[in-house]
Amino acid sequence: MRFITKKSLPRRTFLKGAGASFALPLLDAMVPAATALNKSPAMGVRRLGYVFMPMGCDQSRWTPESEKTLDKLSPILDSLEPVKDNTTIFTNMELKPAYPGSHATSNSSFLSAAKAKVTESTDYYLGTTADQVAAKQIGQQTQLPSLELAMDLLQIVGQCDNGYACVYQNNLSWSSPTTPLPAEAHPRIVFENLFGEGGTPDERRAALRKRASLLDSIGDEMNRLTRDLGAGDRARVSEYLDSIREVERRIQQAESDTKDNPLPDLDRPMGVPASYADHARLMFDLQLLAFQGDITRVTTFQIARETSNRCYPEIGVPDPHHPLSHHGDNPDKIARMAKINAFHVSLFAEYLEKLQNTPEGDGSLLDHVMLLYGSGIGNPNVHDHTNLPIILAGGASAGLKGNRHLRYDKPTPLANLHLSLLDKVGVQLDSFGDSNGMIDGLFEPLSL
Repeated sequence: MRFITKKSLPRRTFLKGAGASFALPLLDAMVPAATALNKSPAMGVRRLGYVFMPMGCDQSRWTPESEKTLDKLSPILDSLEPVKDNTTIFTNMELKPAYPGSHATSNSSFLSAAKAKVTESTDYYLGTTADQVAAKQIGQQTQLPSLELAMDLLQIVGQCDNGYACVYQNNLSWSSPTTPLPAEAHPRIVFENLFGEGGTPDERRAALRKRASLLDSIGDEMNRLTRDLGAGDRARVSEYLDSIREVERRIQQAESDTKDNPLPDLDRPMGVPASYADHARLMFDLQLLAFQGDITRVTTFQIARETSNRCYPEIGVPDPHHPLSHHGDNPDKIARMAKINAFHVSLFAEYLEKLQNTPEGDGSLLDHVMLLYGSGIGNPNVHDHTNLPIILAGGASAGLKGNRHLRYDKPTPLANLHLSLLDKVGVQLDSFGDSNGMIDGLFEPLSL
């Protein structure tokens, strides 16, 4: 039996210690008394996450065989099987603003649906990206309006691709047409941005040396809070803090391992896991914790950069990714590229499963997050921006249906999907980029 009181714990409740501030997950004690028996109205918080995959894919191994459902997944998408009831695959979406066709415009147009100004200098001009449009609406109530993450160091400057400045290729998120937002690839820095209370890097490092862990300083606060919580909430807070501690432990282990590796990958920041998969999992876990603690409601993640020459020997692909994507219709190269595609999707699928297994309110965290995964290139061999590989997952609390394959008879602007997702989180726009309408039937009406 639930005991209903007139008081509830504020949603923006923090555990504070020396240099640390930990937002809490949604607890029963945070549900107002008036909605305690029916938590759905209190669960209206919706989040948006975007994951960018570079250099397109092998469409023959990507496109689901089933016409309208995901009853038979394709080889690249097979890892989505456990979460397919929360997943929609789109076929025949396009990104016209990315033409005449380049890696730089694939990246820059993916979330902006805007045409990048051709320039090799600092007079670059694009458009505000969908994530930042959303952040202005739903990000002002959280500690961080948005979170921008990547996997690679992006130190390349100047001209990168067919007359386009490197800024277009480096930055997925733009807060205005002239303001790109750099993404962070170092887990330690992201962790401290989420849970630290500021200070200079040297001050944060000194504080960490004193106590070894940010979590060590909140013991008294934790004991005080949990005395007033029910058993279920105490368990939920404990599990959340255990998850944070495990992420911090993995970061510390990666930093320790770096000392024994004098020749790190030049594209990989010092102090990150040596394994690409371990690094990616850590970055996904940080996003999960940020959503769970309501630290942010908008994330972007560049799972690899355009023109990346990263090799993936752990999956049997020692070849650099970018040259493989220009495969010249060589079936062996296409097969190896498809392995990379499937590997990237499998890491995303793991993230979805973790979200699905994280309770929130009357459902899971996945129910309250809408996640768009995809690329701005279709066939990378010809820099084609049609028939893009696009996945949409989560969002059940917003009425988003799953187990669907939406195949369009003619190319449909990716901007239509951006417009539809923005509308669902409360951003009403007449258009976005080159949109010509919203996606019909994407959401089911919500029952009151």
